[in-house]
Amino acid sequence: MPDARVQTAITHWKPRFVANGVVLADFEEITEGLQSYDDWCAAWSARATHHEQLGREALARGHRLTAGECLQRAGVYYHFASFLFVHDLPQMKAAHMKGVACRQAALAHLRPPGERVEIPYEGRTLPGILRKPSGIDKPPVVIMALGLDSTKEEGDAYEAPFLARGMATLIFEGPGQGEAQYDLAIRGDYEVPAAAVIDYVQQRRDLDGARIGMWGVSLGGYYAPRAAAFDKRIRACIALGGPFDWGAAWDGLPDLTREAFRVRSHCKTQEEARAAARSLSLEGVAHKISCPLFIVNGRRDRIVPAADAERLAREAKGPVTLMLIEDGNHIATNRAYRWRSQSADWMKEQLR
Repeated sequence: MPDARVQTAITHWKPRFVANGVVLADFEEITEGLQSYDDWCAAWSARATHHEQLGREALARGHRLTAGECLQRAGVYYHFASFLFVHDLPQMKAAHMKGVACRQAALAHLRPPGERVEIPYEGRTLPGILRKPSGIDKPPVVIMALGLDSTKEEGDAYEAPFLARGMATLIFEGPGQGEAQYDLAIRGDYEVPAAAVIDYVQQRRDLDGARIGMWGVSLGGYYAPRAAAFDKRIRACIALGGPFDWGAAWDGLPDLTREAFRVRSHCKTQEEARAAARSLSLEGVAHKISCPLFIVNGRRDRIVPAADAERLAREAKGPVTLMLIEDGNHIATNRAYRWRSQSADWMKEQLR
C-alpha cells in the first residue's frame, strides 16, 4: 500500500501533470509502483533522463525540432521530480537544476524559440524565459508570475496560448521561486519584484512596454493582482486559483504545501511560516486594482476556496470577469480547456 503522501500526489496532481506536458502513460507507469514518497524524486528523474536522452540523440542527428520537444518534456519531468520535495533538499535541487538545464537546451529549438533572461533585482537577478511570437515587431508582453510549487520549466503549456495570439511571454521566478528560492525568501509585497520585471520589459526595444499584462497561477494568482494593485503600468491581469489571504487559508492547506512554504520563506518552524503567510494578503489592497481582471477558480479546489476568487471579484474596482468552474479542481487544471484559450483571448483584447 503506497504511503499517504504518494496516494495524495496521485489523486490530486495527475490532472496538472498531464495538462502541463506529462504523457499520461508515463504518469501511470511511474506512480503505479511507488510505495514511499521518498522514492518520488528518483522515479521521476529516471523517466526524465529517458526523455533527455531522446532529445540529445535528436540533437546529435540534427533533428532540432524533435530535440526541442524532447528536452522541453524532460525539463517538465525533472521539475515534477523536484515538486514539493523539500524534505530532501540536495536531491530536490539536483533534479531541479537538471530541469533548468534541459529547458535551457530546448529553448533555441522551440517554436517560437526562447531566451533566458536575468533581471536585475536588489543586487541580484531574477531568472526568466522570454519568448516572442514569430513575425511581430514589438509585441505586447504577458508577464507570468509562478506559484509556490511551479517553475519556469513548467511554463510551455502556459505560454503557448498567448504566443499563438501574438503576445510575448516573460515567465520569471521571483523570491522563493525556482532558481531564486535558494537565496531569496518568499515576500508578500510582490509588487517589488514585479516592478523590477516591468522595468526590464520597458528597457527592451523589441517589446511594447506600453502594453503589459500580468498573469499569475496558484500563489501567483495572489502575486499578479497584488502587483496590479500597485503598478499601474499593468494594463490587464489574469489571476488563476490565487488566495485572497494565505494566512487565513493556512490551516486547511496540505502538509506538503505548508512545509514547502516554510522552506521557501526561509522560516525555521511552522509557526514562523504561519506568521509569514499572514503577509500574503489582499486585505485593504484589492480595492486598488483598477485594470481589467480575469479570475479563474474551481469550485472543488481543496487548496484555495472558490470564495477567495469571489471576494477578489467583489473588491476589485476595475472591470472583472469571474470564471468559476463547478467541477474544477485547484486552478481547474482538470478542465484547462475551459479557461486557457479563453483567458488568452481576453488578454489579447485588453492589450490590442
